[in-house]
Order: sequence, then C-alpha cells, then structure tokens
Amino acid sequence: MEFTPPFPPHLDPNYNGNNTGTEAYSKEILNQMTTSERTRLAVKLYKKREIEIHDAIKISGLSAEIFASVLKGMNIEVRQMNVLVCGGAGFIGSNFVRHMVTKYPHYKIVNVDKLTYAGNIDNLIDIENRSNYIFYQGDIVDQKFIDEIIVKEKIDSIVNFAAETHVDRSIHIGSREFVMTNTVGVQTLLDATRRHNLFKFVNISTDEVYGSLELGEQRMFTEETAFEPNVPYAAAKAGGDLLCRAYYNTFGVPVIVSHCSNNYGPYQFPEKLIPYLITKALNREQFPIYGDGRNIRDWLFVLDHVKAIDLMLHKGIPGEVYNIGGNNEKSNLEIAKLILQYFGLPESMIKFVPDRPGHDRRYAIDAAKIMNELGWYPEHRFEEAIPKTIEWYLHNQEWIAKIKQRNADINEHIK
Repeated sequence: MEFTPPFPPHLDPNYNGNNTGTEAYSKEILNQMTTSERTRLAVKLYKKREIEIHDAIKISGLSAEIFASVLKGMNIEVRQMNVLVCGGAGFIGSNFVRHMVTKYPHYKIVNVDKLTYAGNIDNLIDIENRSNYIFYQGDIVDQKFIDEIIVKEKIDSIVNFAAETHVDRSIHIGSREFVMTNTVGVQTLLDATRRHNLFKFVNISTDEVYGSLELGEQRMFTEETAFEPNVPYAAAKAGGDLLCRAYYNTFGVPVIVSHCSNNYGPYQFPEKLIPYLITKALNREQFPIYGDGRNIRDWLFVLDHVKAIDLMLHKGIPGEVYNIGGNNEKSNLEIAKLILQYFGLPESMIKFVPDRPGHDRRYAIDAAKIMNELGWYPEHRFEEAIPKTIEWYLHNQEWIAKIKQRNADINEHIK
C-alpha cells in the first residue's frame, strides 16, 4: 500500500522546494504522525534515495538499532554512511580509512586522531585530497569535540581504533594514558552514540584481554572466554569492552566489539615486533628477543582485518562480539629467524634479553563465529604476506626515518 504523509512537503506552506532530508518535514508534521507512519515514510524515502540513513533514522523516530532491523527485515541494505573513524592515523586505522575511502566513494569518511607519537598523518598522504575524506585532530576523551564533529558532519556510525597499544609502554612508562584513551575514551564514544542515536558503533579491541594460554594446549580464545588481562594495557582495553557490553544491555546502544590477534603489514609503528626487527635488519643490528623467544602470537595481515571490520560495520549484529584471527601461530623466535633469513643474516644476530613483566605465553584466536555468521576469512597466507610486508618497509625507508626523527627513544628499555 502506497503511503502518503498527512502534509506532503509540497503542500507545506513553509517548504521552499529546495529542502532535503529531515528539513522537508517539520517537527509539527512528524509529531502528527504515528510511529508506524513515520517509519513507513522513512523507509519509502530511503528506498527512493531521497534521503540517507542519518535522516531516515531521524524521520522514523526509532532507535538506530530498531530502524536497522526494519531495513534488514525488508531486505534493504544500508546504502550510504557518514563514518567517524577514531584513531584513523595509526597503523590499523589508516589502512581501514584508505580501504573505506577507496571502496565506498559515496561514503563520507571523517578521521579523528590525536596524533600522539604513534599517530602519523603521513600514513594517509595518498588520499588526503579525496573529496569523501576529512581529517580533524582531536582527542576522543573530549566530549564537546566529539559532539561537534558528529553534528557538523552528520555522522551516523563510529569505528574506533583510537588506543594506546604498546604493552611495554604501559609497563615501563605508565598506564594513565592507557586508561584515559582505552577506557574513558570508549565511554565518551558510547555516550555520543547514545545521545545522537547513531546507527552503529564498532569498537576495535584485542585478544590480550583474554589473558594467556599455555604452550601446547589445544584451547583457543572464543567470544565466551573470560577476561583475564595480565598487563595494564590489556586491563584498560578490557575496561572499554565491558563498558560496551554494559551500554548495550542497559541502554540498547548499537555497539559491536571485535577482538583481533596481532596484526602486521604496511604503516605499522616500528616499536612493534615485526617492523622493529625489520629496522634492526636494515641497520645490521642485533635482534633483542624477550626471554626464551617461545612466546606465541596468532598473526593477522592488516588488510584481512580491515575487511572484517568492514563486514562488522555493514552486517554485524549490535551487542555481539567477534574474534578475528589469522589462524597463524608463530613464536617470536620463528618471526626473528624468518626476517633474518629474508635478509641473508645469521641467526647469531639474535640476542636474548630479560623477559618482560607479565609476558603472556600464547595467544590463539578461534574466528569461527565471524566466518560462519558474516562470511569473513583471512585471504593472505603468512608465507606470502610477510615478504610483501618486509618489501614495503624496504621501499619506504624515508617513512621510517621521519618516525625515528620524531621518536628517538623507540624501545630503548630493551637492553
């Protein structure tokens, strides 16, 4: 049945024929309509491409989650988004921004980054002039700043990468900034999502919140694994994750949380293991390896992770948690030997140093849920992606040099 609102825009004496979206329907008109009428109107206009998702939610008067369910029930896909990417100048964030700007030219991608030591605007120099990309420097803890961006840019979704992530820094330098960004910052974004009735909030977290597994055991981390963080960084991330759970259950905030394994690939800050060892190899310096080097991580190529986040944003179910892993367990010693082999350097360059406090022995991700429910799978084999990663750093030594000029103290605590 075709639906017509009580006062179509062209009959409204205040309508000038140029307004679009919610501007075409005054509050007085919408308030005279039932919830069912408003919802049908919003769906109709959205299907006809007269409005986009941000305005459709406002016209419907429904929460973002419920309106999304209505669209899903009618087999209507979310078409256009204005996405706020927090922490989009970092390693994973910049790869995600580039992916979104390129794949969805009709989307608006708004990048907010504090540009701390690990935030690097040079990571996105190749897309900085794209018409669907905007950058703002700012802190996700700043509620007023976040609110202003959401209103100004008509944001309807948030993807949050903003985090202090280097475990060693949380141990040797201090954990206050970790708590502020990884916990309080997430709470600020949750409040903003609720206050502005946004469509979806995807919070990117880590497998480190689950604690540690033993070498040789068959167990892997699932979405039901209890949190047992062993270092300040992981505890701060767990705090943000628990707030996401609480805001969904208490307020119905449409939030999704992901727990990923260790990422590798282009644009990773050279304090992390793989780029750190690559830079050591370039300089023919010894490879410092913690403890006995047998600590195991599950390695995930960053572009595979980016595609998983894309799926969560578009098809993920609010309130759910998704584990993302590469099904590629390697010890730190194995990683070191692979890099030495690539450069033709002897294994005698490996230097074992005193172990890090709270050093988890093994991480292993069971990613069956996101594979079965969203159809994601890692496309890059480690044996093929690690040489490509090394080659990227070989071809971008100027990028490394600029970072070292700004950060002379990278991992100087490792002796």
